[in-house]
Amino acid sequence: RERVRAMFYHAYEHYLESAFPYDELRPLTCDGQDTWGSFSLTLIDALDTLLILGNVSEFQRVVTVLQEGVDFDIDVNASVFETNIRVVGGLLSAHLLSKKAGVEVEAGWPCSGPLLRMAEEAARKLLPAFQTPTGMPYGTVNLLHGVNPGETPVTCTAGIGTFIVEFATLSHLTGDPVFEDVARKALKALWKYRSDIGLVGNHIDVLTAKWVAQDAGIGAGVDSYFEYLVKGAILLQDEELMSMFLEYNKAIKNYTKFDDWYLWVQMYKGTVSMPVFQSLEAYWPGLQSLIGDIDNAMRTFLNYYTVWKQFGGLPEFYNIPQGYTVDKREGYPLRPELIESAMYLYRATRDPTLLELGRDAVESIERISKVDCGFATIKDLRDHRLDNRMESFFLAETVKYLYLLFDPDNFIHNDGSVFEVVTTPYGECVLGSGGYIFNTEAHPIDPAALHCCRKRKEEQWEVEDLMREFYSLKKTKKFTLKRASSHGEEESAKPPEDVSSEKGGEKRSSRKSSHSLLSCPSQSFNSKLAVLGQVFLDNS
Repeated sequence: RERVRAMFYHAYEHYLESAFPYDELRPLTCDGQDTWGSFSLTLIDALDTLLILGNVSEFQRVVTVLQEGVDFDIDVNASVFETNIRVVGGLLSAHLLSKKAGVEVEAGWPCSGPLLRMAEEAARKLLPAFQTPTGMPYGTVNLLHGVNPGETPVTCTAGIGTFIVEFATLSHLTGDPVFEDVARKALKALWKYRSDIGLVGNHIDVLTAKWVAQDAGIGAGVDSYFEYLVKGAILLQDEELMSMFLEYNKAIKNYTKFDDWYLWVQMYKGTVSMPVFQSLEAYWPGLQSLIGDIDNAMRTFLNYYTVWKQFGGLPEFYNIPQGYTVDKREGYPLRPELIESAMYLYRATRDPTLLELGRDAVESIERISKVDCGFATIKDLRDHRLDNRMESFFLAETVKYLYLLFDPDNFIHNDGSVFEVVTTPYGECVLGSGGYIFNTEAHPIDPAALHCCRKRKEEQWEVEDLMREFYSLKKTKKFTLKRASSHGEEESAKPPEDVSSEKGGEKRSSRKSSHSLLSCPSQSFNSKLAVLGQVFLDNS
């Protein structure tokens, strides 16, 4: 754990010294470069890692720096996918962790705050990409002008289906449903256009819904779509998203799984198109652990671990029949996916083999990629040549998952025994009790925060409406409630079906939906009044 901490600071301090305010550090030349849009990306990506390592003072300093220095009104063509997972996800996570980090939060937090406003601003810049006939977004958007004329309509599957975690969180915190709505529409469009055998391809035309690349698998171009069906289902307690994933999982097992490896197949026929393992696929055992499929997860993980031991890292592509790297795909850019799976599986099993993988990863990264100015991408695992780049995900994900693997008592692993009650404009809510959902850039989202803002507001209004109905009826003498008869049948009067009220300048009608917004099961009208502390009966 202490070696991992030292790795983080070696990379982080050299980014600050040599590369900030650029997006990323170039560790061989000790300078910086913009890669994904000129957001000081490494700083945003590393922010929650600082807190996980316990550095509250630097977290507080960086929050101030970001508020003063990051501007999204810039004429830059940005990846919709990358901006969402790194910038929106990083800012949301930091916003929700701010109070724990000792930041003085404003009244109304977590339903308001400067980092939340920044995350919302960034996300709004991405919304024009979703204005397509299918609801599936373009892959690139100009932050100032929207989608460029002539922008390619071909987007990878992951670039369409990797928004629900961040966008649903934004909608729940801000009360604006547009983010969750577009994310859900995009997810469901991919589901609609899956093949007859239940698979999705790699790239699709978002205007015509025609599959351009028809390779189906669990790796690059598809990966986080499956991840977000599971994580979205857990975060939102959404059975529909989970059932979609479980259907895909059946098709994946039927057509792509061979001896605990996963190959690439033709999406309509199921015939093998590429017998390769991609390093990005190494997230899959961790995802399997989230749905409780531990045995299959461990078997696949051990296959991937043999590749790591062969090279001291995972090559981007590995030819399974030949047992060797694929030409021009021999690099390892310090990706986190195998370490991520090790962390999840260690939480589930406590198998010491998983700690051995963590130790091997620390050894390999220090021995092969460490240079004076940070850690460099490994260009070729066969001869250990390096490339002049340190991706921001190294500090956001790789180091974070390594640290959490070796730190079982970290607050992220909280089992619910510790929590904080915070007061919002909509009532009290519990935060920090664990169950964090990591987005695909390893930014943890506290699922409890989604219940602090929007839904509680509606519930509060419904109780207030009931109160008004009761008092208005009582005043006009139109209100009688009788005891239940001996057969348990209610004889109570029903309230008028439509009662309007004023609240904060808004006019609302009492809702006629088939289910109550109140969390408790729907009850007869006089029972509902017991929520207010008294049961009113007709004793006259």
